[in-house]
Amino acid sequence: MTTASPKLVCVPKSALRRKVARSLSSQVGAALVEYAFIVIVFLVILFGIGGFSHMLYVYHYVNHAAKEAARYASVRGSTCTADADGGSCQVSNSASGISGPTTSTDVQTYVTNMVFAGVDSSKLVVPTTNSSLLCGVSDKTKCSPAIDSDICNSTAAVNAPGCSVRVTVAYSYNFIFPLLPGSTTTTAPCTSVGFCLKSTAEMIIIH
Repeated sequence: MTTASPKLVCVPKSALRRKVARSLSSQVGAALVEYAFIVIVFLVILFGIGGFSHMLYVYHYVNHAAKEAARYASVRGSTCTADADGGSCQVSNSASGISGPTTSTDVQTYVTNMVFAGVDSSKLVVPTTNSSLLCGVSDKTKCSPAIDSDICNSTAAVNAPGCSVRVTVAYSYNFIFPLLPGSTTTTAPCTSVGFCLKSTAEMIIIH
């Protein structure tokens, strides 16, 4: 019994080149699609890290500013001029150049003057119309409820020692990187569109 030998088929060089070219072209196209998906995911992660890090940085400032403003106001109460050297509320150490107990404008100026690099002061707000957000300064109401009603009673001055001062700082934040979520609404106490970052601090007035 004899077996037939396999036949050799000659493929023209031009046809072989076309086949190889089509194969390489399809591989390149698939690689480009995969690359596009990977780049998008990578950029979202990269921008997300940068955006949320900056957001955390801004909130750190907001929180720090509220605490420092409350501390500033707590030593500029109704009796701050009683010290022999003129007290802690002299023009030389006032944020807005006033003497005597601090006011809401003075607190606003103090917060604005301590803005960190990378923080837009135009988006910064120190609410003054809501007594639950700013109170215990000379031109506002007494903070309620009183931390110690025996010391800060009904006859005590708004900013008397023993009463408290409360300061709120807010910031309208918008991500500066693309591909990250945005906000189209204005949330109180912020006054412009964005994610409203807010921090409130309260301290006892010491003099």
